[in-house]
Amino acid sequence: MALTAMINEHGGPEQFNLVDLEIGAPAKGEVRINHKAVGLNFIDVYQRVGLYPMQLPHAMGMEASGVIEAVGEGVTHLKVGDRAAYASNPPGAYAEARVMPAAQVCPLPDEVSFEEGAAMMLKGMTVEYLFHRTVPLKAGDTVLFHAAAGGVGLLACQWARSEGITLIGTAGTDEKCQLALDHGATHCINYRTEDWAAKLQELTNGKGVDVVMDAVGKDTFEGSLDSLKPLGMMISFGNASGPVPPFDLGILGKKGSLKLTRPTIFTHIGDHATCQAMAKHLFEKVASGDVKINIGQRFALQDVGKAHDALEARQTIGSTILEI
Repeated sequence: MALTAMINEHGGPEQFNLVDLEIGAPAKGEVRINHKAVGLNFIDVYQRVGLYPMQLPHAMGMEASGVIEAVGEGVTHLKVGDRAAYASNPPGAYAEARVMPAAQVCPLPDEVSFEEGAAMMLKGMTVEYLFHRTVPLKAGDTVLFHAAAGGVGLLACQWARSEGITLIGTAGTDEKCQLALDHGATHCINYRTEDWAAKLQELTNGKGVDVVMDAVGKDTFEGSLDSLKPLGMMISFGNASGPVPPFDLGILGKKGSLKLTRPTIFTHIGDHATCQAMAKHLFEKVASGDVKINIGQRFALQDVGKAHDALEARQTIGSTILEI
C-alpha cells in the first residue's frame, strides 16, 4: 500500500484526497519506484483546475526521485536498487510509491541528492530544451526571462551564466529580483514598480532581445513580442496568468518577422533516448556546480493542499518539494 494524493473533481486544493492504494508489480516496460521526495510544478495546478483536463479520478504529480524496487520485462537502463528520478506522464508522483512506465525514469548520479533530483527534473529539463533544443543560442545572445525567481527561472539564470548568455529577468519584488541576480541574471526588473517593457528597451539600447522565454502567458504576451529584435524568437511555454488569447498571426510580420513557438517538455522527453540525454546534460550541469538547486519550500505529503495554495499565490521561491 502507498499513500497517494488524488483528485475526484477539478477545482481548488480542497479537492485533494489522500488514499492508500495497492501497488502491484511492474508490467513489461515498467518499474516500481519507492519515492524519497516529490517535486511540485505549475503544470500540477493546471491539471488540478482543469486547464489541462484529465480523466478523473486521477493521482497527481509529474516529478519525483527514489529507489527502484522492481523492474518489468524489457527494462534495461535501470535495475533494482538504483537511485532514479523522473519527470513524466502519466501523473501520479504525489505518492509514497508507484508503478510507472520506465522510459522517462533516469538513473540518478550519487552526486545529486534525492531532494535535488525531485526538485529539478521537470524544471531542469525544461531549461535544457529552452536553451539547446528550441532555438540555437550562443554566448553573447540576449534573453528575456519572465518569473526569473521561480523554480524554472533560477535554473535558467544559472544556465545562462554558464553559457555566456545575457539574461534579463522579471520578478514581482525587489527581493526576488536580487535572488535572480544572485543566481546569474545580468539584470532583473521589478514589474510591480517599473514598466518592464520600457526598462528592457532601455537596457538593450532600444534593440530588444534575441529570445523571450515566457511562462506567464496572457499578461506578458504582447509586451514580450514588443521586446524582441527583428527575426527574434518568442518561446511561450506556460500560462501562469492564463492562456494567451487568439491573435492575428500577421502581427508577427508587422513587428519584425518574429518567430513564435509553444513547446512542451513532454514532446521532447517522449523519445526515450532524448529524455535520457537531456537528463544526463542536466545532471552534468548540477554535478559541475554550474547549476545549484534552490529548494525554497518543503511540505509533507499530507499538506499537498497547502503547497498548492502557496504555488498559486506566488509565495514560493525556487523549487517546492513534498517530503516522503
